[in-house]
Amino acid sequence: MKALEGVRILDMTHVQSGPTCTQLLAWFGADVIKVERPGVGDATRGQLRDIPDVDSLYFTMLNHNKRSITLNTKHETGKEIFTRLLEECDVIAENFAPGALDRMGFSWERIQEINPRIIYASVKGFGAGPYEDLKVYENVAQCAGGAASTTGFDDGPPTVTGAQIGDSGTGLNLALGIVTALYHREKSGRGQRVECAMQDGVLNLCRVKLRDQQRLKQGPLTEYPQYPQGEFGEAVPRGGNASGGGQPGWIVKCKGWETDPNAYIYVITQAAAFAGLAKAIGKEEWLDDPKWNTPEARLPKLEELFEEIENWTKTQTKFEVMEKLNPVNVPCGPILSMKEIAEEPALRETGTVVEVDHPKRGKYLTVGNPVKLSDSPSEVKRSPLLGEHTDEILRSVVGFNEDQIASAKEVGAV
Repeated sequence: MKALEGVRILDMTHVQSGPTCTQLLAWFGADVIKVERPGVGDATRGQLRDIPDVDSLYFTMLNHNKRSITLNTKHETGKEIFTRLLEECDVIAENFAPGALDRMGFSWERIQEINPRIIYASVKGFGAGPYEDLKVYENVAQCAGGAASTTGFDDGPPTVTGAQIGDSGTGLNLALGIVTALYHREKSGRGQRVECAMQDGVLNLCRVKLRDQQRLKQGPLTEYPQYPQGEFGEAVPRGGNASGGGQPGWIVKCKGWETDPNAYIYVITQAAAFAGLAKAIGKEEWLDDPKWNTPEARLPKLEELFEEIENWTKTQTKFEVMEKLNPVNVPCGPILSMKEIAEEPALRETGTVVEVDHPKRGKYLTVGNPVKLSDSPSEVKRSPLLGEHTDEILRSVVGFNEDQIASAKEVGAV
């Protein structure tokens, strides 16, 4: 049995943040009904296309395991169908601009009247406050949530990360909010609102930087590369590749770095494993040298320390470095390119990377469910074609007969 089997979700989301949420729930077995505009669909179907007239990877990789119905919610028959869907669903999820559903005539109060048990889940850019009505995309959320100001190097501009922490990260938060509200409904018998703001989600992932903002009042942040030669201002600086956990770490070059942009490895000089690290790089004399054999002594010389480590790592590949440092418990990890990740057999075996067959575009790779349940395994199924399940949903969920389905099509409601 799938973990969320029997849960039906009315998916009004589009682009990335909302679809990330509903796809995760679909992977767990929820029946996700994706509502799309007739003849148009989710905007991402046509964005960043690599094959003409075929759903883009942007769309397919965010909408697996869903059913698609096309619906014109501005038409009276469309509103009737939408109302029936609200009656039959456990959750409605949306990431429209603020007030969009209200303008359609479906405020939270009206939705509660239609179905008191429904969960109404929303992704917004900002929470209540001066920016709550502003439109937000991924990089805007990163900038407003504290990620960009603390990412990059001290002598460069604020930098956004390649990970979609604003969109996909907030989608994961919304999924947790939905299943929590469903669990609460088992006791209360009623639905409730679930709201996740992208700024809030990014800040939540930047909590160690908020920690460091408060630590600044007590003096310099000694684990940052600005210490001891640089200066600290009133706000947390950009930390380059420094570790955020208090254990000094940095990215160093490996053999082949001159031609391979990813021939690097991250090495952490954890105090408990320093003896093994020093021996591995040929600096065993450090262990008897008071200038090197304590964390406090090494702290002002981190730049020199990582230069010595790099002198050693440049003589071997990143995987060879791992083979030598892992047995002596030195935390380290190779910089893996997307090509290397896509070709890694272990990720295929665990379902983290999945090959999917699509009727229009053929086979492609996608990410699978990052959460593995022992008794409820996930299966990744292809994304739906636009309106592929319209008749099926009208028949089995809305309760229309064949004449009603034909009539809805004739008037342009679906």
